[in-house]
Amino acid sequence: MATMPVAGLAPTNSKHVADIVVRNAKIYTGDPVRSQASAVAIKDGKVTMVGDDADVAPLISAQTRVVDALGRRVIPGLNDSHLHVIRGGLNYVLELRWDGVPTLRQALAMLREQAARTPKGQWVRVVGGWSADQFAEKRLPTLAELNAAAPDTPVFVLHLYQSALMNRAALKAAGYTKATPDPKGGQIVRGRDGEPTGMLLAAPSALILYSTLAAAPTLQAEDLKTSTRHFLRELNRFGLTSAIDAAGGFQNFPDNYGTVIDLAKTGQLSLRIAYHLFPQTPGQEVDDLQRWIGMVRPEDGDEWLRLNGAGENLTWSAADFENFTEPRPELAADYEVGFEKAVRLLMENGWGFRLHATYDETIRRDLAVFEKLAAEGLFPAGNRWLFDHAETVSRDSLDRIAALGGAMSVQNRMSFQGEAFVRRYGAGAASEAPPVRAMLERGLTVGAGTDATRVSSYNPWVALHWLVSGRTVGDLTIYPAQNRVSRETALTMYTQAGAKLTGEQDVKGILKPGFYGDLAILSDDFFTVPDQDIPHIESLLTVTGGRIVWAAAEYEGLEEAIPAISPAWSPVAHYGGYQATVKPSISGARQAELMSQAVAESEQHRHWRAQRGFAPEAPTEIFDTCFVL
Repeated sequence: MATMPVAGLAPTNSKHVADIVVRNAKIYTGDPVRSQASAVAIKDGKVTMVGDDADVAPLISAQTRVVDALGRRVIPGLNDSHLHVIRGGLNYVLELRWDGVPTLRQALAMLREQAARTPKGQWVRVVGGWSADQFAEKRLPTLAELNAAAPDTPVFVLHLYQSALMNRAALKAAGYTKATPDPKGGQIVRGRDGEPTGMLLAAPSALILYSTLAAAPTLQAEDLKTSTRHFLRELNRFGLTSAIDAAGGFQNFPDNYGTVIDLAKTGQLSLRIAYHLFPQTPGQEVDDLQRWIGMVRPEDGDEWLRLNGAGENLTWSAADFENFTEPRPELAADYEVGFEKAVRLLMENGWGFRLHATYDETIRRDLAVFEKLAAEGLFPAGNRWLFDHAETVSRDSLDRIAALGGAMSVQNRMSFQGEAFVRRYGAGAASEAPPVRAMLERGLTVGAGTDATRVSSYNPWVALHWLVSGRTVGDLTIYPAQNRVSRETALTMYTQAGAKLTGEQDVKGILKPGFYGDLAILSDDFFTVPDQDIPHIESLLTVTGGRIVWAAAEYEGLEEAIPAISPAWSPVAHYGGYQATVKPSISGARQAELMSQAVAESEQHRHWRAQRGFAPEAPTEIFDTCFVL
């Protein structure tokens, strides 16, 4: 049974009675003092006991919810250290997700069906989480296929940081014509007649892709809340209980933060969020930072929603781009002037920050600014700061980062862009892009994440698979063994490291008394499944702060209720989010083997029931009219 009453157990002290107990589990705690256990008790949102079933028995009363893990693996709740969760939540129910879809044929069928139900004035938008390399066909859809699938409904399909495809209806809705000029850093592909074809290219800036997407209709206030709650539940589905929001383009403060703030005030967040603030207007960045410093302080908030600092951009001129189909961009020769002002302002006011930096050339220039400020005592000064992405960071730069008290956050962008990187820079360069093991060997805190939702999928198990196996979603091995990590290390990067990046390492990321009651019961044991099955792991039951926020399989129906998806035509209402597929190890002969095992187990169960008088000794005769003459 998934939950069960436990009679005859009287706690010695009622104030210690647990709200929820998970028992009969294989618990990986993350605590070096006690790394394994079989039971955990949670009260008032925090762990009160980790041990075996006998240890938690005195904490159980008739009011305690007891969950039988049925021998499954339990882990601390996952923490994505770089996720655009706030922006993703505001748009989730509007998006048709191709995350996990195995064939282009299926993806186009979904698009065709969705176009038929999408009301006039709305768009069908496929925004991130997929790559052409994941499809069996190994290609993008054609413009002709989009126009055939949706002749009248605007369709926008974003592909990584590289390009976007628009059907004719979307070009019209966005106002793109023969006279529309190419924006800086982007290209509108045109036919021989000069008219836009529907292909947009990041050359190399993805701003053209995101600004076009911003022209699509948005949701109203109540639907924004519903969308965000369903997105958080989708993240809970994979065992996520925390995330660090990296802000991003078109995410204004405080306007676009209002939805999560309202949900936090009413106790309706199911995911803990530490957020960053990202100046949106080029040339106005320092003024925005100065204004925000007067409004809020890092760590303002509570355990559910708190400010973590600035970034992932501090100034637009200092940001490089990550379109690996294009050459590395050359940044302005004097970007350090404004960048130094922003960093100085933050450090002098006790603000931490995170920095988007794809290439070592950018990182070296940033570090020179930090080292100049270090001479004044501003580095290291106790403020948390880190580099994000860092695919081509050098070992020398890593040494400099360590000396300045910095940290790292890596994302599995190479899961989706590895093939493009190899084509441009070669397999040798790709083998250490990024050099995760070199980061860890220097003692740097290295958080792991996805950078979802506009490029990578939000599924953390795809990222964990990347860390462990070194393979892309297209099944290309890009990392040798010396740049992969063990499963335990990968899990630590997805739990404890993220907690360190928000200064919560004393309350989060480990299952031990006094820490947050955040955990997940997994569908499969992360420590033992074949590598290729890791992306197919899901949580069967996710607990955040002692609340059951996701439940499936035997536990279905135990999770908190949330409003139905709105609007009713939402792609999520019809397809859900990430598309689960059969585990690679469960195929062909293995399926037949499992079927025979199931038959044998069924016969054993019949014998057990017959011995106890619950069933006749002889098997029931099966009557099938198909065989009646």
